[in-house]
Amino acid sequence: MAYELFYWPSIQGRGEFVRLALEEAGEDYEDVARGPGGVDALMAALKEGPTPSFAPPFLRSEGMTIGQTAAILIYLGERHGLAPQDMAGRLWTHQLQLTIADLVGEAHDTHHPVGNSLYYEDQQEEARRRAGDFTAARIPKFFSYFGHVLGDKDYLLGAEITYADLSLFQTIEGLAYAFPQATGRALAQHPNLAALRQRVAERPRIAAYLSSTRRIPFNEEGIFRRYPELDS
Repeated sequence: MAYELFYWPSIQGRGEFVRLALEEAGEDYEDVARGPGGVDALMAALKEGPTPSFAPPFLRSEGMTIGQTAAILIYLGERHGLAPQDMAGRLWTHQLQLTIADLVGEAHDTHHPVGNSLYYEDQQEEARRRAGDFTAARIPKFFSYFGHVLGDKDYLLGAEITYADLSLFQTIEGLAYAFPQATGRALAQHPNLAALRQRVAERPRIAAYLSSTRRIPFNEEGIFRRYPELDS
């Protein structure tokens, strides 16, 4: 395999942003933790090498270990035509990815607003308050920004897809799973984002991936979790 991807085997999580880039690029990769003894291999790899990752996801390629989703995507984007070749374009794509990461982080914190070490059931009151602000104010604000950036273009940077488009697609998918009512309202205000979501889903390699067993279903262990009481 050209690439080894290390991420938890039962959730999409942040590893899914990397999977989508690899799938769109048509690159072979081993999803290490989903194989026999894979979780043990992942845990061991966290302690190995001169540049260990703090946490999954991380990618091994050409003797390097690359951690952090945005850093992995910079690497893959430049190698596989999923980012512009000029410096300004690469930085702009990276900026968009970091803004998507902010949105993803806020989505996660709706169900874990107090601490990651606590169960959702231990922080439900706080989660309701956090999710109320997220659905009423933050989703619309982020969608307004990305809708403005997209405009009437096919993709965020123009006619060609980048890893930022793939990541925005994944984020919209996750939000639609976790907050179907709030996300539906926001998308109704930004039909160009709904069109981008559909456009990415229909790309041949992405469509094949989405319909395959390689695509892990959304569930209540990942970043995007459906708790109906949080969707308003």
